[in-house]
Amino acid sequence: MSSLLSAELAATCSALGYYDAKSNKYYADSNTLETVKDLIRYLRRDDESHDIRRQLGEMKVLSNDLIPLLKSYWEETDLFDVLLRLLVNLTTPALMLWNEEVPANKVTRNQYLQVEDHLKSYKETFADETFWAVLSTRLSKILETNYAERGDENSLIIERILILIRNILYVPPDPNTEKRPDNDASIHDQVLWALHQSGMLDIILYITSSTNEKACYMHTLEILSFMLREQRASELARAALQRSETEKMRDEAELLAIRHRETNQRQQKVKMYNGARHSRFGGTYVLKSMKSISENELIYHKPLNKLEALNFDADKKKPKTPKNRMPVQSSTFERRSAFSIRLFLKEFCVEFLNGAYNTLMYHVKDNLVRARAQAHDESYYLWALRFFMEFNRCYKFEVKLVSETMSVQTFRYVQQLMEKFFDMIQTDKKNIILWSRRLHLALLAYKELLLTICVMDKSPDGTVRDSSKVIKSNIFYILEYRELIITLLTTYDELKMSNAYLKDLMETQHVFIKLLEGFCSSNGSVVVQKKGKKKRKKKKATQDAVVAQPDVNLDSQWDGVAPQLSTVLEGNIDFPTDVVPFDAASDVPIDEQKSEAMKNVQRKLRNGEFENAISLLRAAREVWPENNCFGSNNMAPEEEFLALRDIFFADLGGKSSASAIVL
Repeated sequence: MSSLLSAELAATCSALGYYDAKSNKYYADSNTLETVKDLIRYLRRDDESHDIRRQLGEMKVLSNDLIPLLKSYWEETDLFDVLLRLLVNLTTPALMLWNEEVPANKVTRNQYLQVEDHLKSYKETFADETFWAVLSTRLSKILETNYAERGDENSLIIERILILIRNILYVPPDPNTEKRPDNDASIHDQVLWALHQSGMLDIILYITSSTNEKACYMHTLEILSFMLREQRASELARAALQRSETEKMRDEAELLAIRHRETNQRQQKVKMYNGARHSRFGGTYVLKSMKSISENELIYHKPLNKLEALNFDADKKKPKTPKNRMPVQSSTFERRSAFSIRLFLKEFCVEFLNGAYNTLMYHVKDNLVRARAQAHDESYYLWALRFFMEFNRCYKFEVKLVSETMSVQTFRYVQQLMEKFFDMIQTDKKNIILWSRRLHLALLAYKELLLTICVMDKSPDGTVRDSSKVIKSNIFYILEYRELIITLLTTYDELKMSNAYLKDLMETQHVFIKLLEGFCSSNGSVVVQKKGKKKRKKKKATQDAVVAQPDVNLDSQWDGVAPQLSTVLEGNIDFPTDVVPFDAASDVPIDEQKSEAMKNVQRKLRNGEFENAISLLRAAREVWPENNCFGSNNMAPEEEFLALRDIFFADLGGKSSASAIVL
């Protein structure tokens, strides 16, 4: 940076105003608004080295001027808006500034690390309850207005405040610098405590539960993931006012281990300086019956207690492993926060599960499926699914709180993401580590879905157990679900996947096999899908020759029908509404019309008329609701699928065109 530009920046920052420590107030200059706009223009003109951003970080303009200025003049709308824009700009993650790639060049890497250091200092500054109270007051006033009357400017302010919170929470922790043990408040914990005390977390909880704030759902999901990324859901769910016996024993064991380690280090230091002779005078020894390079006996310059201790590689340099051959390291960082932090985070998770989880996850998944979200936002969805379902399982399990993500559709979606991430590992060689981490996230979500099914099987409620049985029957029937984990196990590569991923993969396979074993033992057998081979059609000898239709195997025919039928049931298709299964003017008895309707459903299924078959089944269900012959009115798609399957295989005694479908 040129000295002239540096002088201009210093003069601009000096023109913002000054802080009076006695009155604890910041006094703005008459041209403060224009000065803040000038700083935004400077940042807009910044080059690839981000000299202006680094210079502003070294001058500490954010902590010394901008935050005190906003706390003192937050009621001035224009100044507040411009200051908020500048704060969002200055707290932009370093990875986004370098296009989501950590620079490899030495000079650029130093610039990147310098920006990260400034962001860490910013995060410490934002642990200010007064600052967040100002923002929460402004945000609550905007949210109190009607959504239709809010306007674009207020919507932008809401979005910028949420992005600012996300940027601050995104700053990675630095355990080596902080040197905070477990059960101590780190900088991240201090920021969370300030957000909690100011009421900002309550506002975030309101946004996640309000259907009018759908546009902010992805921002709030990112905030939740960065809030709770250091927490373990199982430990957070078990946090109580008094420590459990397990926690006490674990803390005592850790303390004893530290004491033993310090004692051993002290003893080794004493032995090092109190020996009778120096180690270099250990003597020279001759090994009998072992020749050296020459014909003489081998000479060794260190004492040997055992012959197996003979080592010629002690002074050799170990070969350096190339970067592209290094094993992948797990990037997760978990620690136990301070006790008060864990307590209010637990309350936050409970309230989120009770009032917002199902709504938020439904709309987020809808945005992901319809490609209305940004790239790779499915990682936040997978994290939330895994974390909050684990929290619900370990706290007070209620399946209704996670009903949105406890379905066959969720299993299918997670499996598709796993297959996508696995394929990208093979093709996108440049970003293997990123795709590997995303695959690990998807695997953890899949594992949590299986563990939730295990808990549902043990539920005292029969409805919950029946729902679990329906989900398992679908999972174990589809071939892709059964072979997914085995495929991942056989294709594991330590250069692309971490050891933590392998551990979770083994545990997931164990849970899946246990579920399959229990399902088979309870039912006696399990129907699985097979890959059917297409039969070639034989050419007719003559046009007049009549070829007899072979008997159609219903099992192989169902293999082709099942995926199409499942797609029709899960899709948003307008079914015919003019289907009448009952003729009141007919002389045919009602029971015969009922059986004829059942045969018509079967015939349409075997002919491939799935929409008409489903419409006829639902219409017959309304005409003959007794005994649930055609199912109940509140059937889930999985239960309706199984009912149609039973009708397809049923022997109704009538002639059905089973040979109409050619596979």
